[in-house]
Amino acid sequence: MKSTSTGNRLTPIRMITSGAAAAFGTALFLSVPHAALAQDVAVPQKAQVCVSCHGASGNSELPNIPNIAQQPKQFLVSALYQFREGNRKNDMMTPVTAGLSNADLNELAAYFSSQKLTPPKGTLTPEQLAVGAELTQKNNCIACHAKDLGGQQHIPRLAGQRQEYVKAQLTAFHNSTRFDMDGVMTSAAQGLTEKDIDALSKYVSGLAPSAQPPSAAPVKPPVSPPAKK
Repeated sequence: MKSTSTGNRLTPIRMITSGAAAAFGTALFLSVPHAALAQDVAVPQKAQVCVSCHGASGNSELPNIPNIAQQPKQFLVSALYQFREGNRKNDMMTPVTAGLSNADLNELAAYFSSQKLTPPKGTLTPEQLAVGAELTQKNNCIACHAKDLGGQQHIPRLAGQRQEYVKAQLTAFHNSTRFDMDGVMTSAAQGLTEKDIDALSKYVSGLAPSAQPPSAAPVKPPVSPPAKK
């Protein structure tokens, strides 16, 4: 189901939460030999279940699955925690994170945050660069996501993220259907039109962040409100 616009209101883009997607991901993981999963990267045991969707180095080959390589460690811990606690819900991520301890969250985050993001394959046109840069300035994206949109602390890296995933998340924030602990993204996305979201998602997906050194310090999972029933 594609997004449609009525005034400034968007209908949700279908997220990757269908039973079919879950079955596909599980089947893919089970069908790939253990050695093949870690052929190019020495994947920690706990991260083996992640690689069928996110890739052994955290670089997804699937358009609607996010790249998690080179994400800030604190952000990854926070995201995993939100899935584990039920604040964010997804047919794949919810069961995967259900049994993880805080130490597990830190171990997984440390591994994927230390992986190098694969540079974007496409090239942005001068018009896409200009429009995207204008929108990020207008909406003050760099104030939280950093000047190069590489993310910082608990704020995710946007640069080099999968376009379809970014578009889906911005649409969900716009429609207030995505969990948002502090409400910042929900508020920021209210003024975005469908055209803006499309332009922003294309722009950030075509950018490459500067190198970010991994954080070795353990991160304490955030305190969040109870999961919505």
